[in-house]
Amino acid sequence: MTVPPFDWLAHRAFVLPGHPALESDGRVWTFRELDALASAVSATLAAGGVAPGDRVAILAGNDPAYAAALFGIARAGAVAVPLNWRLSVPELSWQVDRVGTRLLLHDDLHARAAAEVAAACGIPPVSLADALDGQPGPAPGIWSGDFVLMFTSGTTGRPKAARLTFENFLASAVASAFNIGISPHDRWLACMPLCHVGGLSIFTRSLLQGTTVVLHRGFDPAAVNGALRAEAVTLLSVVPTMLQRMLEADPDPYPPTVRAVLVGGGPVSRELLEQAAARGLPVLQTYGLTEATSQVTTLVPADALGHLGSAGKPLFGTQVRIDAPPGEAGEILVAGPTVFAGYFDDPSATARALRDGWLHTGDIGRLDSDGFLYVLDRRDDLIVSGGENVYPAEVEAALEAHPGVREAAVVGVPDPRWGQVVAAALVLEPGATLEESELEAWLRPRLAGYKLPRRWLVLDALPRTTSGKLQRRLVRDRFADGA
Repeated sequence: MTVPPFDWLAHRAFVLPGHPALESDGRVWTFRELDALASAVSATLAAGGVAPGDRVAILAGNDPAYAAALFGIARAGAVAVPLNWRLSVPELSWQVDRVGTRLLLHDDLHARAAAEVAAACGIPPVSLADALDGQPGPAPGIWSGDFVLMFTSGTTGRPKAARLTFENFLASAVASAFNIGISPHDRWLACMPLCHVGGLSIFTRSLLQGTTVVLHRGFDPAAVNGALRAEAVTLLSVVPTMLQRMLEADPDPYPPTVRAVLVGGGPVSRELLEQAAARGLPVLQTYGLTEATSQVTTLVPADALGHLGSAGKPLFGTQVRIDAPPGEAGEILVAGPTVFAGYFDDPSATARALRDGWLHTGDIGRLDSDGFLYVLDRRDDLIVSGGENVYPAEVEAALEAHPGVREAAVVGVPDPRWGQVVAAALVLEPGATLEESELEAWLRPRLAGYKLPRRWLVLDALPRTTSGKLQRRLVRDRFADGA
């Protein structure tokens, strides 16, 4: 039996027409209004020659029109390609060409870059403002199959376009609902970049669950704190450095209306967890990746300090195992309905990632006897020094426990004797000055001798992607440059 297409947004506009779907810049859009805007975008795309199955790129910041564009592309039967606005024009042009994009939508802030990319790729650029002026008409409404092509962060090598389906996002939203529950009054603050799966999935999750997205154009700790306290925000997604900046922005407590703060992108230190708990923030540590449509595991607040450093247990429908003997570290494998459909037009990369029903993440972790996942590192970031394995995250956690160290990035650098030695780049707390001998004395009781850094570097900031992931490749480059 053929199942007719099910339009998520049309359903919400029918069932909850007056419910706030999106709030931003002091304005509110109901599901009915968002539905009309998406139809306008769909009509604009059809008039521009976009057909079902075509790819449509979006080059925009956290603009309120992003949701209308995303769902308008879906309503046109096309596939959305979110672009990272921090990339250069040549990098963006490569991505647009790579997936055969038919048209490029952009906001006013990125109009110039969009024009250059579109000219280089021979496709039309269309502003989001113009797209919203389309006259709604019949649309294919094919809400099945590929929803977005999401380029991986590209922390190593060329990024690949992950095919994330409507079914992937539906399964992710269901798993999230089972994990933290749903309230009709939920308001999820989105301050992560929408060009990454962590930010984008807030839109799809809230649409499917019939709740509200509170969109910020970027991350400002004072603005986020204000929204949590004065705008009845109940849910928030951040990375550890963002959480730290929020706590540093002011000393005030947070209200009990905040149900959960999901923190991904790396382990959260005990000190940060304790500070957040003391201020009333229920932190849920998570592990996820683009190829699994964001979340894979989540650690609930009750387990936070008892399983420090863990990313929790798998969400509903997801299976996790380690490619190693029980209790030992190995590659993290994931299976379930949130696992992507493969990489766009890259069968060899897809075959390497998807084997026997399991996604090979490239991340190294271990499961403890209770089934809690501990993410140690990227497999590519593993340091082998004198035949011993060193996991950078372990050394970073020990360094960041020092009161004078704000952030640490640990990498392996070539060494003629040991093959590799450990090198640490640090961001110090304001006003702090540290000698290498002091840091080594701090680490010796905490780490084996072969794990101690042999080279040091102090930076103003660590290089990160827009989603907050540490770019170790760039840290290695700094040491290679002899900085």
